[in-house]
Amino acid sequence: MSDPDIYSRINELSAEEEHLYASAGDGSGLTEEETERLAAIKVELDRCFDLLHQRDGRRLAGLPEADASLRSSETVERYQQ
Repeated sequence: MSDPDIYSRINELSAEEEHLYASAGDGSGLTEEETERLAAIKVELDRCFDLLHQRDGRRLAGLPEADASLRSSETVERYQQ
C-alpha cells in the first residue's frame, strides 16, 4: 500500500465518521450499529496512521518503506500515550 493509498483510505474513513456525527447532530444520537461502526472507524484510522508513521520512520532510517505493515487492531490500540 502506497502513501497515497493510505491517505485515500484515511479520507474515506474520515468522511464516513463525519457523516455519522452529522446524522447524530439532529439530537437523535446514534444507533447501536452506528456507535459500533464509529468505534471501528476510529480503530481503522489508528491503524492507517500507524502505518504512515512506520513508513516515515523507515524512510528516515534509510530502510525500504514497503516493508512496513498494517498492524493488528490489538497491537495499535494497546500503545501507551
